[in-house]
Amino acid sequence: MSEKKVSILTAFKTIIWPRRNLVFIGLVLIVISKAASFVAPMSLKYLMDDIIPNKDLDFLKLLVGAVALAILVQAVTSFLLTKILSVQAQFLISELRAQVQKKVLSLPISFFDNAKSGALVSRIMSDVEGVRNLIGTGLVQLVGGTITAVVSLILLLRISWTMTIFTLVPLAIFALIALKAFKIIRPIFRNRGKINAEVTGRLTETLGGVRVIKGFNAEEQENKIFEKGVDRLFQNVKKSLTATAFMTSSSTFLLGIATTGIMGIGGYKIMMDELTIGEFLTFTFLLGLMVAPIVQMSNIGSQLTEALAGLDRTEELMNMVPESDEENRTIVLDEIQGNIVFDDVSFAYEEDKEVLHNISFEVKPGNVVALVGSSGSGKSTIAGLAATFLNPQSGKITIDGKDLAQVNLNSFRQHLGVVLQDDFLFEGTIRENILFPRPKATEKQLQQAVEAAYVNEFTDRFEDGLDTLIGERGVKLSGGQRQRIAIARAVLADPKILILDEATSNLDTESEALIQKSLATLTEGRTTFVIAHRLSTIRKADQILVIENGRIAEEGTHDELIAKEGRYFNLFTYQARI
Repeated sequence: MSEKKVSILTAFKTIIWPRRNLVFIGLVLIVISKAASFVAPMSLKYLMDDIIPNKDLDFLKLLVGAVALAILVQAVTSFLLTKILSVQAQFLISELRAQVQKKVLSLPISFFDNAKSGALVSRIMSDVEGVRNLIGTGLVQLVGGTITAVVSLILLLRISWTMTIFTLVPLAIFALIALKAFKIIRPIFRNRGKINAEVTGRLTETLGGVRVIKGFNAEEQENKIFEKGVDRLFQNVKKSLTATAFMTSSSTFLLGIATTGIMGIGGYKIMMDELTIGEFLTFTFLLGLMVAPIVQMSNIGSQLTEALAGLDRTEELMNMVPESDEENRTIVLDEIQGNIVFDDVSFAYEEDKEVLHNISFEVKPGNVVALVGSSGSGKSTIAGLAATFLNPQSGKITIDGKDLAQVNLNSFRQHLGVVLQDDFLFEGTIRENILFPRPKATEKQLQQAVEAAYVNEFTDRFEDGLDTLIGERGVKLSGGQRQRIAIARAVLADPKILILDEATSNLDTESEALIQKSLATLTEGRTTFVIAHRLSTIRKADQILVIENGRIAEEGTHDELIAKEGRYFNLFTYQARI
């Protein structure tokens, strides 16, 4: 993964510039607000040096009115700033979350095999949160604060350049400390996102596997793992708090020195008649206006640092190569016959550790090919390659003579159906799960799928029928019931190519008998890959491939392989005895 950091410039181009109109309105509002904030301190000079000594009541009324109006302007602009920019920032967060989720779903299966789902949830939901400080009040406050500081500095120099220079020395030291601190803080924030994702990932797994945890009385050990993760998060936060606390205390100390110096120099200048009381009070207030945004910038700076650290991690995801490689996958399939050919195909999950070696075979349209062999022999890898979940390292897989590596994935997968051993059901109703591949299917099509997979055999006994809620991952159903819903889903999808991976392995004899019937309906006229440990389920296959150590050891029909009395014969007779 790239460790390239997102710069302020990149963030400006991708996030701020497209929303320049809103940011511009925000900047105009903050300029108006900051201009209004100068009215009160500037009026002090006139109050102390002109109005009070001359007892000028009319000027006093005018001055009080002007100050009151300035305060009202500040209040209104502050409200509008929050309303416009904070709402836009939250909209941006929701937009970014949708983009990141879309990107994550476009990544290849191999990415998900190596990532925790909980960690991905954290990256989608939390990492983008910080961008609110880029488009929200954070950035505008930074710009507004800079404007205030510059204008204040000019006015301060006009009142007394010696006093102003004296205050700038501690401020320059503080600026250097702040810059150094931000360099330290950014990697801490970046690491925080990573730790947060890991802790969230483990917590998600813990909640998902609660039956296993309770079954093995392992609550205590899970608690300890979570406590360790939470402590790592605390240690990270502690580091960043230490850095920010150092900045805050430095600012307090250095500004304290500046204030003390101003009291001494100002007092001396008043006594020497080089400065009026009004000018001294105005200087003090203006100094507060100049210093406040500089100190505030340390807080805004850490917010922006957090935002950029989150964007770093988001950018990592966004730069990953999606599985649908648009440049190379240019062939679009409208209709397919279902003729699949593996030509000298090899595959490795890790470099130099091949799991398939030079596999070659052909499946005719509408035929059923069964893959048998011991665990880890490479059966599921062949099915994964046929489903385009994996890509061969060498060799070629073709569909109706077209290279599968060049075929547009959406156009191929619209003809694909899968029924897996541990088939995933979504939380919701049985109806919603069956309709998943075709949400707009008619009630008649739904009922045909339900009957073909014998789902009605158990839903008829449920009070709510197909509208029964099944819980997370279908936890309220038995293995056989879940499997039949998965088959009904595949029937409704009406695919041309079907992958059945251990579709009957978890079932009791009665459920298996029903599912065998529904599978017979499902495989009719479809090119089907069947992986099964129970050899009784594949006797009628048109072609059986015996896979051993990533190679085809034998191939033929059931009768041909029994007659050979080889590996398949041994497997079959061994199971028959059991």
